[in-house]
Amino acid sequence: MQTLYLDNSPIAYYIDDAADAADREWLVFLHAAFADHRMFEKQFEYFSGKYNLLAIDILGHGNSTRAHKGATIENMSDWIDRILQKHDISAAHFVGVSLGAVFIQDFANKYENKVLSLCCFGGYDINRFDPQKQKANAKAQMQMMLKAMVSIKWFARANKKIVAYTPEAQTAFYNLNIEFKKKSFMYLAKLQKLVNQYPPKQRQYALLVGCGEHDIPAEIDIVNEWAAYESCEKVILKGAGHCANMDTPQAFNLCLEKFLQDCDRKNR
Repeated sequence: MQTLYLDNSPIAYYIDDAADAADREWLVFLHAAFADHRMFEKQFEYFSGKYNLLAIDILGHGNSTRAHKGATIENMSDWIDRILQKHDISAAHFVGVSLGAVFIQDFANKYENKVLSLCCFGGYDINRFDPQKQKANAKAQMQMMLKAMVSIKWFARANKKIVAYTPEAQTAFYNLNIEFKKKSFMYLAKLQKLVNQYPPKQRQYALLVGCGEHDIPAEIDIVNEWAAYESCEKVILKGAGHCANMDTPQAFNLCLEKFLQDCDRKNR
């Protein structure tokens, strides 16, 4: 996997070593909060050679921490677009987990013609997010931040049980979470500026929404409601929690692959 940096930005991104086939479509991954591109290791192993793969560290995460003055998560969509332009990628499939699902939707709002499909796991519709749920979400985030300000390790120990279900995934997420820098919380504070900024409209690309069966009940309700009013594909993965791609990577990979293959057949 190549580690690359986008010029004149704090953003680090990663391209699979096998991503050199002009006849393969691109698959772009954006990770959950407090993690980084490494949460998609099992996806890179599985899809390498089938798609050209690209993963991005969100601002304040992983190696995307050398931010210049004025850098904000509101710039993420533009940075993603610049990465695509740099590598002559005209359009791609996007996979986002939790926080990553927010950013791929924001990108789709601004650059719809560059989206082949969206796969949103553990997320919510940023164009139809209920104000009451938005307030509750902001309150929960503040409580998490306060815990992290005391101790990142303490925060990571509690957080791993929220975002992952299996012991293996909890350990893997914890190891990513403890590398998160406290100062990066200031970027997440502006997350609400991406919510309900665009009116809902008919999507011109395929959408898959999902989560794990052991995610919090509110997330499962969100996914069920989202799939119902969008009339899109939905999956609730057994044996998985919030970060389903880490809990049950094989099941996640298979459902993602089927979705992508269905997209390909429809586009022929």
